[in-house]
Amino acid sequence: MTDEKFPPAKNLPAGYVPPKVWTWEPGNGGQFASINRPTAGAQTDVELQVGKHPLQLYSLATPNGQKVTILLEELLEAGHQGAEYDAWLINIGKGEQFGKGFVDINPNSKIPALADHAPKDGGAPIRLFESASIMTYLAEKFGAFLPSEPRARAEVLNWLFWQMGSAPFVGGGFGHFFSYAPMKIQYAIDRYAMEAKRQMDVLNRQLADNEFVAGKEYSIADMAIWPWYGRLALDTSYPDAGTFLSTHEYDHVLRWAKQLAERPALKRGVMVNKTSGPLAEQLHERHDASDFLTKTQDKISEA
Repeated sequence: MTDEKFPPAKNLPAGYVPPKVWTWEPGNGGQFASINRPTAGAQTDVELQVGKHPLQLYSLATPNGQKVTILLEELLEAGHQGAEYDAWLINIGKGEQFGKGFVDINPNSKIPALADHAPKDGGAPIRLFESASIMTYLAEKFGAFLPSEPRARAEVLNWLFWQMGSAPFVGGGFGHFFSYAPMKIQYAIDRYAMEAKRQMDVLNRQLADNEFVAGKEYSIADMAIWPWYGRLALDTSYPDAGTFLSTHEYDHVLRWAKQLAERPALKRGVMVNKTSGPLAEQLHERHDASDFLTKTQDKISEA
């Protein structure tokens, strides 16, 4: 017998038949095929530049990259001058994440990556990769945006790691098949649209009873979640995705997303290492606070 709710496979359109052994065909993955390889390790001998500040960030303004630059700008806004940083652009479209210097910091060849040249123990620089690891390290180093009280701390970390586990379904799942895949596949889009909407509902229910994601206080959980879900709610992530997913229905997420979007530090953070959009919002590298006024791409183009 066949459950009418789940049509048999013969009613679905013919699809890809996997070979017995998969082989990599470079260039067959659509717009972003060049950013991945089936192997790890360095592919060039390029070393990383090191600036004058203790914190050296190597990144790109994807949602994962923006999480860290938002936190760094929030730390500076809060008066933590030790959080001054150099942000170097890593162009993943050109394969710069496979350079030896970058792989030495992040063997997984994904942005963002950070090196702390002034760790608290006074020893050798500490390497950091994976955005949640970087954010937790910085929050602990400066004693900010991560509560010390056990229950409040646990709640922030719950939501920080909710984002880490959930967002790949939004980015690599929904966003990829909706916006970037070389063909539109209804099954894939339906699958990930359903999950994206379920996650938005999870967040909406949490924000119905809380000003910020983890409670009354703004935290690294908010900074991690906003570039993914706040931008999706505001329809500034994937073209037409907000309409497609009816993100206007998530009124509590919208309230929170708009509230955070007005924060000066967040506005600065999303500009760092950005290479798309209006030129006035692109700051390819950041080495000083004054760069936001003098070195955005519109200023450089004028010069």
